Amino acid sequence: MAFKKKTALLLILGACVFAGCGNSSQTVTAPPVADVETGEEEVADAKAYEEFEESLSSDEAPAPQSQFVVEKGYVSSYGAERERDGDKVRSYLSGHMVPSSVGDRRPVAIMLNNIEDAMPMSGVSYADVLYECVVEGSLTRMMGVFENYDDLDKIGSVRSCRNYFVYYALEFDSIYCHYGQSSYALPLLEEDYVDNLSGLAAIGDTVYYRTTDRVAPHNAYASAKGIKKGIEEMGYRNTYRDDYTGKFTFAKDDDPNDLTQEDSYDATYIEPGYKINKPHLEYNAEDKKYYRWQYGTEHVDDLNGEQLSFDNVILQHSSWETIDDKGYLGFNCHGGGVMTYITRGKAVDGTWLSFGGEQGAVRYFDSDGEEIVLNQGKTLIEIIQDTESDKVVIR
Repeated sequence: MAFKKKTALLLILGACVFAGCGNSSQTVTAPPVADVETGEEEVADAKAYEEFEESLSSDEAPAPQSQFVVEKGYVSSYGAERERDGDKVRSYLSGHMVPSSVGDRRPVAIMLNNIEDAMPMSGVSYADVLYECVVEGSLTRMMGVFENYDDLDKIGSVRSCRNYFVYYALEFDSIYCHYGQSSYALPLLEEDYVDNLSGLAAIGDTVYYRTTDRVAPHNAYASAKGIKKGIEEMGYRNTYRDDYTGKFTFAKDDDPNDLTQEDSYDATYIEPGYKINKPHLEYNAEDKKYYRWQYGTEHVDDLNGEQLSFDNVILQHSSWETIDDKGYLGFNCHGGGVMTYITRGKAVDGTWLSFGGEQGAVRYFDSDGEEIVLNQGKTLIEIIQDTESDKVVIR
């Protein structure tokens, strides 16, 4: 089967990645930080990002998703009708039963400032899915995907767009919220299938506001009221598109995934290997969640004082390139690679594959080619540069 051949290929490549093949002796120097906030900065080659994406091998395109079937009666991400019970529906983001008014509504994906001067964040603990990925200068930026943000009056601080985060947001059919962008991202943001709320656009003053407790650009925040008004004024669709099939497959209420397969291994401590904020996660066996630290202290949400915690952690290793001399990065979002799924004190290695092009979604598979079944709850997705995979620590 085509999928089995591709899985084997990716796992072979993955073995090299995890071993740090060809990279163990390299000295990595952080590139200069690019000024990418206004969307108006001069660049050496305006088509550099487009050329990067065109350079990605089309030979690695995954097989059609129609070949895959999720067994064992789990809630499928492949277009199976979602479970409904009265006025509740099974969430695409968490797998929980949620009010239909929330679960049928498109989520919002909000770019979050993750530098030390911007701590503590506000509202981040309410995100159902949280992405983290490196940007210029080895800093990381986060993107929270929020299903129920109705009661939040302060989310952020909000920062600027990167092309790859737009693609991650599209996996959830979400409305993308950002404050600024690189000129590289402008063509993508102008696509008809990208619904975005930009702080630099005319709608910006409706969606975002600035506080006086911090200096710009670390003081721009979004509110539920502003987001909803912005969506209305922009005329964006409020519900999931008809052909949306979700991204995750979740375990049933009475059948959690304890990763009991033979190739699973202990994972009670995780370091993604990012250089600046140096985050790590520690497993709490009592509530079966992973708690996050960064910058030498607990990663806390300012709104409720709670430390960020997750039921699922995914390490998604991705090929990447430096696009220009200002350090702007490009990540492979539409191919495949190796990944590690971590939950309930255990981990399994496998592969990730993208389906459906720019409006599609990445799915996760174990070493046998079966789709990973996530536990219900919050998910952290750490995008790992494949050349930095040897920096990852799991024990």
